[in-house]
Amino acid sequence: MRYFLALFAVTCVLVVVVAGRRGDASRRPPIEIWNDMDRQLKLRPQAVAGHPGWEDGRTSRRWVAGTVPRLEPVKVGGKEIHAFEDHPVVTGRETGKTNYVELNPLPVTEKFMARGKERYEIYCTPCHGPTGDGNGVLKKYGHGAIASLTDELRVKHPDGYLFHVIQAGSPSGLMGPYGAQVDPEDRWAIVAYVRALQLARLGKPEDLPEPMRASLK
Repeated sequence: MRYFLALFAVTCVLVVVVAGRRGDASRRPPIEIWNDMDRQLKLRPQAVAGHPGWEDGRTSRRWVAGTVPRLEPVKVGGKEIHAFEDHPVVTGRETGKTNYVELNPLPVTEKFMARGKERYEIYCTPCHGPTGDGNGVLKKYGHGAIASLTDELRVKHPDGYLFHVIQAGSPSGLMGPYGAQVDPEDRWAIVAYVRALQLARLGKPEDLPEPMRASLK
């Protein structure tokens, strides 16, 4: 019996010496027989040179060709701008700041405006109306607190602010976010079309070029 007690005491001492007391802090890694995959290779998401197993080194793989991407980049001047970057095209703000950009960072073309008109009629017309005056179909059903996009207050807002409202919703909470439905490029297209509606409502004949001014009745 005494041999058993001596062996048991020695075993207890060895366990305490090797494993330590429960709750003790130590910088040394524990002795593990089965680590249950607690420590594995860690890769930073969206890193461009972190994965040794891929030729391009990207840790996040690009979408498979022929599938529908959820985060398709916006191309500006031959450069791809991704949704996770701190760039005015995808944030509406100046890089590294909280200030909204004053002007639309994408080139405004006839095709771009046509796209903005199409997206506006799909997502904005029910509330703001076809001319942006807030007299959409929802107003006929009792929703009277709809902002007019053509009043002077909205005209003074920078383009980046309008982009942000489309993405995250209005500060008052009356308009919900449309970031999930409208991608960044289409948001800028809508902003460009809203500016056209504002000019059509508040513009003066003096704002037009001379040839177009002569055609007015």
